[in-house]
Amino acid sequence: MILSRRALLALATAASMVGVGAPVFAQDKGTIGIAMPTQSSARWISDGNSMVEQFQAAGYATDLQYAEDDIPTQLAQVENMITKGVNVLVIAAIDGTTLSNALDNAAAAGIKVIAYDRLIRDSGSVDYYATFDNFKVGVQQAESLVKGLNERFPGVKPWNVELFGGSPDDNNAFFFYNGAMSVLQPLIDSGDIVIPSGQMGMDVVGTLRWDGAVAQARMDNLLSANYGDKQLHGALSPYDGLSIGILSSVKGVGYGSGDLPMPIVTGQDAEIPSVKSMIAGEQYSTIFKDTRALAGVTVKMVDAILSGGEPEINDTSTYDNGVKVVPSYLLEPVSVDVTNYEEILVGSGYYTADQLK
Repeated sequence: MILSRRALLALATAASMVGVGAPVFAQDKGTIGIAMPTQSSARWISDGNSMVEQFQAAGYATDLQYAEDDIPTQLAQVENMITKGVNVLVIAAIDGTTLSNALDNAAAAGIKVIAYDRLIRDSGSVDYYATFDNFKVGVQQAESLVKGLNERFPGVKPWNVELFGGSPDDNNAFFFYNGAMSVLQPLIDSGDIVIPSGQMGMDVVGTLRWDGAVAQARMDNLLSANYGDKQLHGALSPYDGLSIGILSSVKGVGYGSGDLPMPIVTGQDAEIPSVKSMIAGEQYSTIFKDTRALAGVTVKMVDAILSGGEPEINDTSTYDNGVKVVPSYLLEPVSVDVTNYEEILVGSGYYTADQLK
């Protein structure tokens, strides 16, 4: 069941009031520890809910914890789950480099670890990785950006574009950026796209903790410093929360009114505010990653592990965490814009039509 955004927020508030993630028991196949990064994004609330629902349906108890993007809190939560003797750990890490000692303790206790959505780096104690094809996410974002530029600004070249990256402590952010640049760099080299600020590379364009306010402030600065006599045609944004900040910035200086059309702005996660923004003609596109499907893959991995089998994987080469190549299962992301959101998001039951009004 997919909850309404109001229900999700109410659930998040209630959880924060009682101390997030009281374990859910009354199952008999074991307990799964689930460590999620934050409830500030509706996406992670949906992930947590989907996993609890599907694990319980499969006969497992769950211990779901949110760390509100605080690294020491997440570390303490994981260590507590190990102490309590969970059977498997499923972890979406805040910082994929900070859990090595805790995961070594898990391995010593015979607890398998599944990295969920975000790769956990610098640890040999990560057993499996369940995620979407993150490089392809970036490719789809850039392809959508170029499609939108051609639609909205035909015959206008070069296109003025600015680049935004995700959080540098999230390994996925580099895959998103590199995937996007595999599409954009040839257009930059040919002169079809220019970056008036000159700001390129994750060390420059990364946005710590995926913070929309930081993205908005950076776009404010980019516009004031580089666009006095230029028009912004597009912005590569890897996440809807950043997209909303970028859009607030450009609308603040007049884009979307008069004869100044909105720039093409991409996104990811198909969060309700961004889907509504697409319908309103502001954000151009997003990438849909069905959290129900990712939870389903994770449950199947756990079932295989605890029954003594081998989980199904489909990638054994891409995700080197600095210590080992982590066996992975990659799901397919889907590019969504105003032309197909009803079919993809409503048709699949992920949202109801009323939620997007």
